[in-house]
Amino acid sequence: MAATKDPRPCSIADTLALVGEKYSLLVLREVCLGNGRFDQLVRNIGAPRDVLSTRLRRLVDAGILTKRVYSERPQRFQYRPTQAGLELEPVLMTLMAWGDRHLRQDDDRPMVIEHSCGNELLPEVTCRACGETVRHEDLTAHPQAPGWSVSGPTAA
Repeated sequence: MAATKDPRPCSIADTLALVGEKYSLLVLREVCLGNGRFDQLVRNIGAPRDVLSTRLRRLVDAGILTKRVYSERPQRFQYRPTQAGLELEPVLMTLMAWGDRHLRQDDDRPMVIEHSCGNELLPEVTCRACGETVRHEDLTAHPQAPGWSVSGPTAA
């Protein structure tokens, strides 16, 4: 089956267009950890400086990060998450937990995040209405884009 000219309208695809490039989520990880200076980002991420500059510019333009001057001579900037950036932090925590479960041994985790209650954060997706843990078998998709069903494009 050939690829369609127009793929499924999707908020996941739209989000990945902003944060799915190599290093973008790692930039957000570092900024959320409080490491928002360019040299810190280069050191902690390992991205080439030109690539990192491009990612930072794109994240600032998208409203995910803000850029503030912290030194006038030479002019240097610090990056911080906006509210939109902070709303991506649970995605980072969920990705980290998945990696810990499926790619690491229990004693080989590079970082543990502690919640303000004093316990290790174990992220879980719950339904806002009923508070139940979200499981795949409890979900039903209802496509809202005209001309699309769950299985793909509908006949025109």
